[in-house]
Amino acid sequence: MTDDTAARVPAGIDADAVSAWMAAHTEVAPPLQFTLIAGGHSNLTFRVDDAAGRRWALRRPPLGQVLATAHDMGREHRIISALAGSGVPVPATVGLSPDDAVNGAPFYVMAFVDGTVVRDAATAETFPAEARSRMAHDLLEVLARLHAVDVDAVGLGDLGRKADYIPRQLKRWSTQFAQSTDRDLPAVERVHDILAARIPEQQGAGIVHGDYRLDNCMVGPDGSIAAVLDWELCTLGDVLADLGSLQMYWGVRGSEQQALQGTPTLAEGVPSWDEVFATYAARSDRDLSALPYYVAFAYWRGACIIEGVYNRYKRRAMGDKAPADVEVFGRQVEWLLEQAVAHAEAL
Repeated sequence: MTDDTAARVPAGIDADAVSAWMAAHTEVAPPLQFTLIAGGHSNLTFRVDDAAGRRWALRRPPLGQVLATAHDMGREHRIISALAGSGVPVPATVGLSPDDAVNGAPFYVMAFVDGTVVRDAATAETFPAEARSRMAHDLLEVLARLHAVDVDAVGLGDLGRKADYIPRQLKRWSTQFAQSTDRDLPAVERVHDILAARIPEQQGAGIVHGDYRLDNCMVGPDGSIAAVLDWELCTLGDVLADLGSLQMYWGVRGSEQQALQGTPTLAEGVPSWDEVFATYAARSDRDLSALPYYVAFAYWRGACIIEGVYNRYKRRAMGDKAPADVEVFGRQVEWLLEQAVAHAEAL
């Protein structure tokens, strides 16, 4: 590798070692080019291009210290591989490097799916009105399909404990919040205690994506969901947690919920939550009356997760970012906690 080539390789990639690994696992035409794909706040995703114009995506943990149990590449690779052919659109997997030997951290490679990551309302509005409507309804269709997957039939029955999902999540995120934060946010414990006292009865167990929203998908030109991405928080349990989280992210035009800045579902022409909720409800046999609980839980959990992101950026474990941009995450945590308190106290 020339000095010039080495200078263009993003942090987190050993180009020679990964190129050799790629050559052993699939057909490639060297040299390979690696590009960090912007937008991720946890695991890092890189686009890999070869000299013949083929493309792949590579996922690895963030740089620096990471929390135990988080950023499990083997788990992500297993989930995506198992869902192939299930009716849930996922990228085809190429292979997994399970330890630090090749690249200093585990990683896996998957097919690069053509499409658009619709990260904000401006991007959504580049699609025709019909496609905007389709991406919203298809997002709920795909979620219903995911929640209907027979976990044992696809080989994921031992992915995690099926029972007591919400109690386990409350314990997990309160613990990880305490490990991640360096500031005093008493609302975290306050909301935790309300939620712990009012847990709805879990209705069976299914695959919980853990971060299901439009900007964690690839969208085709016609608005269809081409692939569901970012499976790092996936487990088994109460699938209504996904639905509550998606409602939180949907937002309401003209309301304070626009503080979830740029959320793509606030674009003109995207159906309201009530419209798309009907799409899911028509395809689910679960009682959805306790959904407000899961929305409150989503705000609380989101605050715990973003606090971890905020502190990783402060430590530069996710790369350099201007201090003012880093503080956006800190303010978002505070807003999410305000919403969590309001929604939890209304239960």
